[in-house]
Amino acid sequence: MPETPYLVICPEQVRANFRALAGALTAARTQGTRIRYAVKAAPVDAVLTLLDGEGAEFDVASVGEIDQCSRLGIEAGKLCYGNPIKKSAHIAYAHAAGVRRFAFDTEDDLLRIAEHAPGAEVECRFLAAAPESRTPFGTKFGCTPGEAFRLLVRARDLGLTVGGPYFHVGSQQLDPDAWRIGVEQAGELVNALADKGITVGAVNVGGGLPISYAEPAPEPGAIATAIAESATRYLPAATGLIIEPGRALVGNAGTVHAEVVGVRFAPDGRRWVYLDIGRYNGMAETENEYIAYRFVTDRDGDPVAEAVVAGPTCDGDDVLYQRTKVLLPTTLRAGDRVRIPHTGAYTASYSSVSFNGFPPLTVHVSGAERE
Repeated sequence: MPETPYLVICPEQVRANFRALAGALTAARTQGTRIRYAVKAAPVDAVLTLLDGEGAEFDVASVGEIDQCSRLGIEAGKLCYGNPIKKSAHIAYAHAAGVRRFAFDTEDDLLRIAEHAPGAEVECRFLAAAPESRTPFGTKFGCTPGEAFRLLVRARDLGLTVGGPYFHVGSQQLDPDAWRIGVEQAGELVNALADKGITVGAVNVGGGLPISYAEPAPEPGAIATAIAESATRYLPAATGLIIEPGRALVGNAGTVHAEVVGVRFAPDGRRWVYLDIGRYNGMAETENEYIAYRFVTDRDGDPVAEAVVAGPTCDGDDVLYQRTKVLLPTTLRAGDRVRIPHTGAYTASYSSVSFNGFPPLTVHVSGAERE
């Protein structure tokens, strides 16, 4: 048995998730929607190869992800450099590698794309007026819709191909209405661009599709219906759609296997359970306790009590949950195994290189995942 902690990811579950999402989009009468996988969620070779075979496109955030896709034989034409924050040298590198689609949200970045990737297709990311998600981006990305209109006209004038407007409703978005709001705003942009003689081929509705952790999340069908209904209402019939799932494709395809390092009662009487995995080697999404993972142990069925759950490092911030009510068996002891299901997304790709000397989270690929 491998030494913990490690992540086991099941590509066949990823395949099932991809087909379920494609089916939901078709059932909602949005067939033809391009599914563009957010590589950053789980940049696992087996996952990328499988999705390439399923017909996915890929949202890449760096030259490292471009290189990985290239090494796996994924065509550069399937890639979109979707990170609005990128160096001129990296735009030039991507263009030389065959990437012809780029996202941006500032005039500076647009000018860099025009200079270093002439003729490329561009999508302008605007900040949609959507409700806050579980892990919100704040205002780090996205310009105003008015600025997006100006910049897309500018893109046309610079000789670039206008792909269309692009929005993201935030990671782990639990409200399907968020996409309705975004599509309505995008529709206003599409119509305004048409008045300038610019035909938008597709609106990118971004990612943010949720999965169920400790709390339930809407099914893909509910989100697909919200997108389809709003697209029918607000977009011209010929306008296509692009969707960029990450978590929704890989989240439930992975399980982290960990071990209890120790159990302690603090001076205030609270029980602390220390695991060999923490914020810096896989559990980064527990920051602010945004994502509430479940814990499965071999002692489930024994009496339970509340516990603070913490990681193994000498950092005071390496605490997973101390406000969230986590009930764990009172019989847990050092050496007990703990499984954390639905951890396929943003775990291994978030883990540090060697904080406190702890190695990054190891990934194993399996044909059958069991909790």
